[in-house]
Amino acid sequence: MHRPDETIDPLGVTSLRLIQPKQGFRFSLDPFLLCGFSGFRDAQTIYDLGCGNGVIPLLAAGRSLAGRVVGIERQPQMVERARRSVALNEMNSRVTILEGDLREIRQLSPGQEADLVLANPPFRVPGNGRISTHDERAAARHELAGGLADFLQAAHYLLRRGGRCCLVFLPERLPELLMLMQKYHLEPKRMRLVHHRVGEEARLILVEGFKNGRPGLVVEPPLVLYVAEQELSREVAAWYGLEDSGH
Repeated sequence: MHRPDETIDPLGVTSLRLIQPKQGFRFSLDPFLLCGFSGFRDAQTIYDLGCGNGVIPLLAAGRSLAGRVVGIERQPQMVERARRSVALNEMNSRVTILEGDLREIRQLSPGQEADLVLANPPFRVPGNGRISTHDERAAARHELAGGLADFLQAAHYLLRRGGRCCLVFLPERLPELLMLMQKYHLEPKRMRLVHHRVGEEARLILVEGFKNGRPGLVVEPPLVLYVAEQELSREVAAWYGLEDSGH
């Protein structure tokens, strides 16, 4: 099921497991934050743009009642790895991993069918920060094959009218994000800043937009990741799968 240069790792403390490369791109806390923020609600069809090794599709299928979860990934080796992880978790009946470039989304999907689109786009444009020499890490962190506008255009195409798009991104690019969401008719409706600890600057931003939604943005209370050196806050611990955290 996995190769010598790969590991099989639990996703949080759930029963889900993920096949990852030892040296390539490995999952962080971001997918748990994005999935927790989205809430899934009653979404029946969920898409993840740039799904990598399949973290978000697996979490979405494991934590929602969605009948169909679709991940789209451009890099063939990650597609193949994600498909093996789907099979490992016996989720082939609900999760599909498509190989393709989201900039050519019309070739991958009929569109207007998703209730929820999730996206953890590359945070940085080329020239901003050091680009990793490892292809998987580089593509995950820098806009080497499609930028923020491409993700939002794809989300708009995939969503049914009134469907939701949730993203995790950098606060420093928030003005650009909000502008582009409105440009592509994904009206920002909910936003939350993510801080590592109380008193520190925000490190991430979580934003939800509705396709063709009415104006009106709610800024939720800050989300603090850690209450001690390595102790997750109760809310984040619950999103991570620690159900005994009181949530």
